[in-house]
Amino acid sequence: MPQTRILTLVGSLRAASINRQLAEAAAQTAPDGVDITIYEGLADIPFYNEDLDVPGAVPAAAQALRDAIAASDGLLLVTPEYNGTLSAVLKNAIDWASRPYGVGALKDRSVAVVSGSMSPNAGQWAHGDAVKALGVAGAKVVESAHLHFGGFGQRFGEAHPREDAEALTQLAATVRELVLSARGELVSA
Repeated sequence: MPQTRILTLVGSLRAASINRQLAEAAAQTAPDGVDITIYEGLADIPFYNEDLDVPGAVPAAAQALRDAIAASDGLLLVTPEYNGTLSAVLKNAIDWASRPYGVGALKDRSVAVVSGSMSPNAGQWAHGDAVKALGVAGAKVVESAHLHFGGFGQRFGEAHPREDAEALTQLAATVRELVLSARGELVSA
């Protein structure tokens, strides 16, 4: 079986963000035959603008995102919760990847969403908004792969999530469900 490629988009641009650390820990759980890559170019993508989204004018950073998603077998989104919703950088990525509408890079792509925040709500509002935007964009949202982490300060304040056995187990289960969906092996996605 060929390598399964999972691309990870992290909605926090802060280098030491716990959401980024969760993405790193998820990559660590990748089973044999699965490559998980964290996308590094989200900060370079301009806000979506239909005037720029025409042949010959699409910004290189936006096209690079579209190409990276199109080259992947599945997508893992790790979203913080900012003011009760997903971050602008992640919403912008979804907007660019959803175009052209109906045939964008997200169309029929298996996607899992991991959310987290300092609050006990665990980023569930951001998660819900991400799922809605992905669904409208035509992605195949893998409900069984969803994961929420709350209380970041207490849980991950002193240690990287890769040092939390329970978090690794949960992330591995999310990755497994996403990979099964991406390979067309998940019975109920």
